Amino acid sequence: MFALKLSTITLSLLYSTASASPFSPSVNLYPRSTCSGNTATTRSEWCDYSIDTDYTSEVPDTGVTKEYWFELTDVTVSPDGVSRSAMAVNGSIPGPTIFADWGDTVVVHVTNSLTTSNNGTSIHFHGIRQNYTNENDGVSSITQCPTAPGDSVTYTWRATQYGSSWYHSHFALQAWQGIAGGIIINGPATANYDEDLGVVILSDWDHSTVDELYYEAETTGPPTLDNGLINGTNVYDDGGSRLEVSFTSGTSYRLRLVNGAIDSHFKFSIDNHTMQVIASDLVPIQPYNTTVLDIGMGQRYDVIVTADQASVADNFWMRAIPQSACSDNSNEDNIRAIVTYADTSSTPTTTGYDYTDSCDDETDNIVPYLSKTVGSSSSVTSEEADITTVNSLFKWTLNSTSMMVDWTDPTLLQVVNNVTSFDTDDAVIQLPTANEWVYLAIDTELAVPHPIHLHGHDFYVLAQGTGSYSSSITLDTDNPPRRDTAMLPASGYLVIGFETDNPGVWLMHCHIGWHTSEGFALQLVERYDEIAALTNSTSLTETCSTWSAFQSSESITQEDSGI
Repeated sequence: MFALKLSTITLSLLYSTASASPFSPSVNLYPRSTCSGNTATTRSEWCDYSIDTDYTSEVPDTGVTKEYWFELTDVTVSPDGVSRSAMAVNGSIPGPTIFADWGDTVVVHVTNSLTTSNNGTSIHFHGIRQNYTNENDGVSSITQCPTAPGDSVTYTWRATQYGSSWYHSHFALQAWQGIAGGIIINGPATANYDEDLGVVILSDWDHSTVDELYYEAETTGPPTLDNGLINGTNVYDDGGSRLEVSFTSGTSYRLRLVNGAIDSHFKFSIDNHTMQVIASDLVPIQPYNTTVLDIGMGQRYDVIVTADQASVADNFWMRAIPQSACSDNSNEDNIRAIVTYADTSSTPTTTGYDYTDSCDDETDNIVPYLSKTVGSSSSVTSEEADITTVNSLFKWTLNSTSMMVDWTDPTLLQVVNNVTSFDTDDAVIQLPTANEWVYLAIDTELAVPHPIHLHGHDFYVLAQGTGSYSSSITLDTDNPPRRDTAMLPASGYLVIGFETDNPGVWLMHCHIGWHTSEGFALQLVERYDEIAALTNSTSLTETCSTWSAFQSSESITQEDSGI
C-alpha cells in the first residue's frame, strides 16, 4: 500500500471517495455483484465478459450507480514544505479517487465553495467518452457556463471504458491549483498481477500559484517551475516528505500512472525494476516491457511491477524526471518517491537508468489488444500550429485562429438555441454526417512538442513524425495506437483519425496548461442536428444564468481563451 506523508496538504477528508457531506443525506454506493473471474491469476476475465469483449460496442449492464459529492475550497498547503494558497477537492490534493466498475453509472455532485478566490469552475472527466452525454463533459465555454461560487452542478456518465484516468477542472488554470484527482474503472486486464496500488499522479509545482505565473507565461514564455510532486508530495530543500510505496518480495503490483502536470513531460522509472505496460490512456494494449517510460501531459499508463529486487537493496528510488528538451524545472533530479521492501524506509542509494533527454511518445511500442482497422476518409483536414502576439501577449493558433470562447455563451447552449453560424475565434469544425471517418493532420514548424487531447473520442494515431506532413506519408490504418492524448512532435506532425459516432460539441486542445489558456484549441460540432435533443437545456440555462449574474455583480473579467 501507499504510505503518504502529507501533513499539511492532507486535510480532513483525504481518501474519502464518496463523502456523505452536508450536501447529501446518504451515500449511494453498492458493491459489485459476486461473479467469477478477475483474480490475481485470471485478470483477463470479468464476470461474463473478458479482455476479448469489444468494449466499444458491448458494455456490462451492472444496474449500479456510484455517487460522489465533491466540494471545492480555497486552502493553504505545503506539499513540499513551502506554504502557499491552492484549491482542493474535499480538502485534499490530489482530490478523492473516483472508483467504478465497467458498466456502472457515475454521478458526481460538485459544489463550488471557492469564495476566497471567487473562481468559477467546471469538472472534466479526462478520457471518458461521454457517449451521447456531451453536456456532462465539464468544459467551461464549450459544454457549460462556469459553476459560480455557491452554486452546484451534477455530472452523470456511464463507465463504458475501463482502466485509469483523472478528472480536473476545465476553468482557466484551476486544474493546476489543485482541482484534480484520479479515476479508476475496474475491468479486465491484459496481464496478471497480485495487487492494485491505485493512481500515481505525477505533477509539477511552484511556490507561486499558476495564476500569479500566467502573466510571465503570456509575456516571456513558460516559467521554470520550482518542483514536482508524486501523489501530492515531495521535498524541497530541507522541508516536505516523500511518498513511500511498500513492496513485498515476490508480489506483482499494478500502478496507474497519470501525468497531471501543467508543463512537464516526464520519464518515469523505478530503479532496478522493469515495468510491464498494459494500457495507454483508457485502451488495453499488448503488454510490453520497459525500464523508462515517456508520459506526456494528460497521458496515462497502467504498468505492472514485480517486487523482485530485494536481494539488491531494501530501498529504491521511484523517479519522475522532467525532460529539459521541453520542460524547465528547478528540482528536476529530485522529484522522487521511495519504494521500500523494509518495515521502515531509509534514503535509497540506488542509481537510475540511463536515458536520452527527449519528449517522445510511446507510439512505436503500443499495439491495442482489441485489433481494429481504420476506415477510409476522402480527405485530410490540416491544421497548422503556430504562435503570435496580441497586445504584446503570446497566443497560440491553429490555422491562424486563436480560440477565444465566451464563458457566458457556451457552444452547447448556442446549438440548443439554434445558432448555426459560429464566430471565427470559436474555432469550430462542423462534422454533420454520422459514422464517417475524419482524418485530421496537425503540423508545426516550431521546435516545441505538444500533447494533443481530444474529448469525446479515442482517436487512432495514423502518423507521427518530424518534418511537414504531406500526402506522400503513409498512414497506418491497421490497428494503429488508439488513445485520447498523443504527442505532436517538435517541428513535426501528428495525424489522427476518428469516427463521428458521438454527437456533441467536443474540444481538442494542447494539454500544456499555458497553451490551452493562450488559445491552442479547436472544437468539433459533431452531428449538430442530434445535439439539442440529447441536452438538458434547463440545467444548462440555469447554470449560465447564475454564472452571468455572478460575473456581472463581481465584475469578473475573462482573461484567457475561456477553456
